[in-house]
Amino acid sequence: MQLSAFVDSDYSSCPDTRRSTTGYCTFLGGTLIFWRSKKQHTVSRSSCEAVYRAMASATCELVWLQALLSFFQISITQAALYCDNQFAIFLASNQVFHERTKHIEVDCHFIREKINADFLKLFHVKSSSQLADVFTKALHSHAFHSIISKLSLLNIHRTSS
Repeated sequence: MQLSAFVDSDYSSCPDTRRSTTGYCTFLGGTLIFWRSKKQHTVSRSSCEAVYRAMASATCELVWLQALLSFFQISITQAALYCDNQFAIFLASNQVFHERTKHIEVDCHFIREKINADFLKLFHVKSSSQLADVFTKALHSHAFHSIISKLSLLNIHRTSS
């Protein structure tokens, strides 16, 4: 059984505060079990930082779900995190801190710790295949309905004809 998440951020999307929006969706096997869209607590200095903060939130969720599932005797030894920002993936995997990333050091250490413990595997996903986009930005109708279909979400109030 695979635990995985798709994560994204909409950089500086709030016109009043310029805070970014985190969005992610979590799957157990092929079933969507959790999703979130939330404004970040701080202003990010770059799109990479905004995505990295979103990755840290999604990683916390994956760790919590692993603990919850172990309570029910379901063993999850590894989780997959899909992100469309290659620099954020590189930053998480790189052991060297750079002067420009010190302000996100805590998130870096947390994600890197989970990678080094072999719990978390990071994967790049093309922006056109990013399921978390539906939680972070306005989409064209076709893209919106495509993602909703992939998430297996249904409108229970829709009348069938």
